[in-house]
Amino acid sequence: MSEYRCTLCPRNCGAVREETAGRGFCRAGTLPKIARVAPHAWEEPCISGTKGSGTIFFSGCVLSCVFCQNHEISTGGHGKTVTVEELIAYIRRLEAQGVHNINLVSPTPYTESVIDCLNRYRPSVPVVYNTGGYEKVSTLRRLEGLIDIYLPDLKYVSSELSARYSGAPDYFDAALPAIREMVRQTGKPRFDENGMLLRGTIVRHLVLPQHTKNSMQVLEVLKEEFDDQILVSLMGQYVPMARAADFPEINRRITAREYRKVLAYMEDLELEGFAQELSSATKDFVPDFDLSALELS
Repeated sequence: MSEYRCTLCPRNCGAVREETAGRGFCRAGTLPKIARVAPHAWEEPCISGTKGSGTIFFSGCVLSCVFCQNHEISTGGHGKTVTVEELIAYIRRLEAQGVHNINLVSPTPYTESVIDCLNRYRPSVPVVYNTGGYEKVSTLRRLEGLIDIYLPDLKYVSSELSARYSGAPDYFDAALPAIREMVRQTGKPRFDENGMLLRGTIVRHLVLPQHTKNSMQVLEVLKEEFDDQILVSLMGQYVPMARAADFPEINRRITAREYRKVLAYMEDLELEGFAQELSSATKDFVPDFDLSALELS
C-alpha cells in the first residue's frame, strides 16, 4: 500500500497517507510506527496475569488528550516505522517470552496493517485491541474474527469535556456504538482455568480531577447499556502530564475523596470489574519508550 485517503476513525479527515507519513489528524503513515514491544505487568489482573501482557505500543493517536501520559508517542511522533513482516516478528518474539496475550495499544491509525498482519499470522494467545474508544463501527467490523479481547476507554459522556480535553466533541456519540460493536463481537467475558481472560470486553474509565459527575454518568451508561456483558476497570492513575498545566482544574492528582465517591457508585451499581489503587497515580508507571529494544536479531 503506497498511498490512500484515510477514513478509519470518526474524524473522517480523508487525509492522504503515504508509507511513512500522513497529513491527517494522527499524522500516521500507512506502515506501523512502533514505540515499545515488551511484556507488561500493570494491566488488569486477567490481562497481565503472572507472565505479563505482550504489549505493542503504536505511535500516533486519533485523540489529542491534553493529559496523555504517553504524549511522547501519541502526539510527539516518537517511534520506529516497521513493515508488516517485522510486526509479525515482534508478535512471535512476545509469544516466545511466554506472554498471556498480544496487546495492541492505540492501533487504530494502523488498522489496515493490523488486519494484514493478523490475516497472515494468527498468534497462539488472545489478541487484545487496546483503544481510547474513539472508533468507527465500520472499521471495527473489519476486525471481527481477528480480535479476542477489546480494551476500550469510555472517557466522557459530556461533549463539552471531550472537546476541551481530547479535541473530540463527538467522542461519546462515537464511543458508545463502538463499544456496542465490540461487545457484539466478543460476547460476555470468558476466562481460562487460571482466571485469564480469553474473550470479552473490558471498558476502562479514568477519573479526572473535579469531574466525578462525568465519571458517575459514564458508569450509569455502562450499567444501562451492558450490565454483566462487560467488565469495568476504574482507573485512579491520573497524573497531570503533557498539556494539563494549561487547564488549572485538572492540573493535580485526584483526591482520595473523589476516587472513593466514584468507586462507591460503581459498587452501588453492582458493576463487575476492577479498581486501581491510588498509589498507581505516579509517573513511575509510564512506559519507557526506548527504541533500542525494538531491534530484531
